[in-house]
Amino acid sequence: MMIYLQKIGCHNINLVTPTHVMPNILNATRIAFKKGLRLPLVYNTSGYERVEILKILDGIVDIYLPDMKYMDVAKASQYLSVASDYPEVAQKAVLEMHRQVGKHRVDNQGIAFRGLMIRHLVMPNNQAGTEKFVRWVAENLPK
Repeated sequence: MMIYLQKIGCHNINLVTPTHVMPNILNATRIAFKKGLRLPLVYNTSGYERVEILKILDGIVDIYLPDMKYMDVAKASQYLSVASDYPEVAQKAVLEMHRQVGKHRVDNQGIAFRGLMIRHLVMPNNQAGTEKFVRWVAENLPK
């Protein structure tokens, strides 16, 4: 399928919420690479990732596309009941993702081929902690 997507002109292979099938993805990408896959691999995630798992992907993923939903433990507890540690886990994960792929880079057509792109959930009444998110990014990642 990945080779077919490359053949028809797709810009990347976008793996959405892929962690639970990572062994299959690693095997499939290895096979596809041997068959000529050259598209960037995008790891599209909620941001709630263990650093130990991300380290396995070092050198395989080209673009990380994580969410950073909540920056406050109380809000994460309220809205993500089983993930009250979401802010801490997501921050560590994003730093590891950046270590692996660096800053967002695009080709001469403006198409991303490498790097980190973070999505932030903006909610009414600052439920997501947008100011805290922006401050954290500014203090921890390059401009």
